[in-house]
Amino acid sequence: MTDIISAIKALDANAQVVVNGEPSNQTEYEANVKYISGADANGSAIYKDTQDFTWSQVSAKKAELQTAYDNNEYQRKRADEYPSIADQLDDIYHNGVDGWKATIKSTKDKFPKN
Repeated sequence: MTDIISAIKALDANAQVVVNGEPSNQTEYEANVKYISGADANGSAIYKDTQDFTWSQVSAKKAELQTAYDNNEYQRKRADEYPSIADQLDDIYHNGVDGWKATIKSTKDKFPKN
């Protein structure tokens, strides 16, 4: 799952931003996303008068990140299904590399790449 902060950070890893909620349109984005230009003498944030990125840029990046996340679902499922490293090493010791490959292949077959 991806969010507005992830999209903004993907556009600029150094962006300093405050987001209230999860904007779903331009009006919400403009009202709830504030970019920070620095801090005053008390350490309080100084907000910019303009957005660093447009809603179009941020929503497009969010969609791109979501697609990548969705396309890699098989990897997350495999990671949950694979035996622990200790169990895998034990499998290799007792059953050899071919036995281990068979164990791993069953998980790969269960959750194929898209």
